[in-house]
Amino acid sequence: MAATTFLETPQGRRLAYHKSEGAGSTVVFLGGLKSDMEGTKAVHLEDWARARGQAYLRFDYSGHGESSGRFEDGCIGDWHEDTVAAVSALTEGPLIVVGSSMGGWQALLLARAMPERIAGMVTIAAAPDFTEDGYWASFTDAQKEALETVGHVELPSDYMEPYIITKRMIEDGRTRLVLRSPLNLPFPVRFLQGTADTAVSTETALRLLEHAQGSDMHLLLVKDADHRFSDGPCLGLIERAVLEVMGAA
Repeated sequence: MAATTFLETPQGRRLAYHKSEGAGSTVVFLGGLKSDMEGTKAVHLEDWARARGQAYLRFDYSGHGESSGRFEDGCIGDWHEDTVAAVSALTEGPLIVVGSSMGGWQALLLARAMPERIAGMVTIAAAPDFTEDGYWASFTDAQKEALETVGHVELPSDYMEPYIITKRMIEDGRTRLVLRSPLNLPFPVRFLQGTADTAVSTETALRLLEHAQGSDMHLLLVKDADHRFSDGPCLGLIERAVLEVMGAA
């Protein structure tokens, strides 16, 4: 496996990444909350892109994987800055953005920040606005008080150790919401969602589909697929979706 390379961002963060050179649009994988670039989907897509001779980029947000910083110190806005820095410094030309879970929110934020660069988008269990509609909306009065007094709360996860959710993450998330104002996606988009996902509901996927504006937008619901969306059939669906938005299917 190729050695990890690092990028120093304008904000002073050190991001770990793997980049494969190739032709055509660069496929950029944006991972989920507390995930890293060594996940099944990120590595599978890299192998798939290399076999096609397609340019590809995967990286770790700050506080994730091999990048600098602590997860507890980060927020949606920091990881958006990381995404913009990585894409700006490490890619040229059109992008095919693939965002998983929180990475789906990051993909939508990237579409607002640099719509001229994006040629297509695929999201997998996209979780836009989850800090507000998921965390804050479900917090008890005691948890909300803990945010104010302690500065964070711990939330259990079905997939890894508990999440530390900070007051900063909640407050910053409110400045990054994408489902409360126009969301224009003027390029081919494929939303993928499993019906057995316990982290992101099908209702969230439908809300995103109904809210976003675009002329080539599809939602694929996969019966019994969970949040990981990383078994063989699901990986095949991701490949097919990427080909569709590239116009190669």
